[in-house]
Amino acid sequence: MKFSELDLQELLSFDDSLVAFNGRRALIFDPLALGILRKELVTMFGNHVARGLLTRMGYFHGWVTAKNMKDDFPWDSASDWRRAGGRLHQLQGHVQIEVPEDSEGRHKEHLAWAVWRESYEAEQHLLHLGVSDEAVCWALTGFASGYMSLAQGREVLAKETKCCGQGDAVCTIVAKYADAWGEELENLQTYYQSPCLDHALHTAAEQLKALEQQIRARVPTAQSAVPADMIARDPVMLRCLDLAKRVAKVDSVVLVTGESGAGKERIAKVIHEDSARLRRPFLAVNCGAVSESLLESELFGHKRGAFTGATQDRPGLFEAASGGTLFLDEIGELPLNMQVKLLRVLQERTVRRVGENHDRPIDVRLVAATNRDLRLEVREGRFRQDLYYRLKVIEIHIPPLRDRRADIMPLARHFLDTIGTRLGRNDLSGFTPEAADCLQRYQWEGNVRELQNAIEHAVVMALAGRVTPGDLPVEVREDGGTLLPRPGEQTLAEMERDMILTTLARKNGNQTHTAKELGIGTATLYRKLKKYGAQGFVVPGPNAD
Repeated sequence: MKFSELDLQELLSFDDSLVAFNGRRALIFDPLALGILRKELVTMFGNHVARGLLTRMGYFHGWVTAKNMKDDFPWDSASDWRRAGGRLHQLQGHVQIEVPEDSEGRHKEHLAWAVWRESYEAEQHLLHLGVSDEAVCWALTGFASGYMSLAQGREVLAKETKCCGQGDAVCTIVAKYADAWGEELENLQTYYQSPCLDHALHTAAEQLKALEQQIRARVPTAQSAVPADMIARDPVMLRCLDLAKRVAKVDSVVLVTGESGAGKERIAKVIHEDSARLRRPFLAVNCGAVSESLLESELFGHKRGAFTGATQDRPGLFEAASGGTLFLDEIGELPLNMQVKLLRVLQERTVRRVGENHDRPIDVRLVAATNRDLRLEVREGRFRQDLYYRLKVIEIHIPPLRDRRADIMPLARHFLDTIGTRLGRNDLSGFTPEAADCLQRYQWEGNVRELQNAIEHAVVMALAGRVTPGDLPVEVREDGGTLLPRPGEQTLAEMERDMILTTLARKNGNQTHTAKELGIGTATLYRKLKKYGAQGFVVPGPNAD
């Protein structure tokens, strides 16, 4: 049989709902569907990987077809069998093939040379992806390579030298034995070997890992809106954090007020970490801890030779925090002459280094904090009124720990875990009820910082198991031994509120267990919590309505 005698009507048959080509099951695809698949592959993996996938698919199709054709037909010669591959491509509707007998495009080292017209691949690539900068008949070229490799008994690689998909009038294919391709061999083989895809998948996996790490870095902020050590259960503190979250979305100056140790810097970090400036620096400076002579250089920078010891130019914190957040702690300690300079920076959005005579623009978000009453400082002439109002665009007041007792035990457990891990005391599992009562009843004049120090003391002193009252500092276990408030400090309603929230925190937010210990009904407890604004942050009991 000659290859030219292959006839579609003889090869194609139908049996009920199945289609057969040369006696083997065949599938009919709309070229548009294949074009959409091509577009998805290119979009998802890029040209390089998409080309490798389609080329290898075509190669295996050609290899299997050559094997079947050899076994199924009595060929007049091996040459007819080898040349049947192109004829089959035409019969299957993939492409029209012309093989000129004499052409300037063919050379002696060419095993095969042909012109392709009406390539479905070029047509679909142009339709879905537009003109390419490379040949696009990937599956067709792969088929020719696979068919000829089996027919010749050695590796044959085909390549398009012209392609309609890249703007040529026709597609032209050339095939050679692999070793005849010379320097082009390595590039051609890339698309016929799995490492092409393996490398792409490895690269994609690495990119996904990097993206996951970036997302994971944002997850604590996205889920809780606060850093891991910013524990908040009390409604008062939760409202404070909610305000910080909303403020973070804009670049307004924020003034954070509250007692020393209450967590002002942590609130500043909440604002930074929930803002668009997250990936930029967060820098902090305590204005009361730096001498007046150095503070100007620290904030604004200096020029080389501006003063003794200034051996090189140095940017200040306003420049170093560019794009990020600058936290000025204890701003109430600023000398009056520095207040004037800070006011100018806030108004002009520029800084002038010490020793320079020109301004530098800055892009920084300012958060200031103080434990002083700045209104009183303004009245007594120790703080500029214009600077106070410039800082107090938005004020966030951090309540002292004694006014948010529902936070005491969650914070204590957090510190027990982190400090225990740092000091190698993983044998400590919690607090005895008596120790928890001492912690809840103590006034915590030093706020969260004092609580943290008290827990570190307990971690060092505790033997094993749980922390007992004897492991706590003397003042905590003595001053925390009674529920009676200091004279004039609390009303009866405030004492009731503290008792309820304290018990609720000790019961990990479970209303049923809290009501049982307090000797009241769960419905009564629920109404009181609703009055306190705390019902949304605890576990409801089964009878709450």
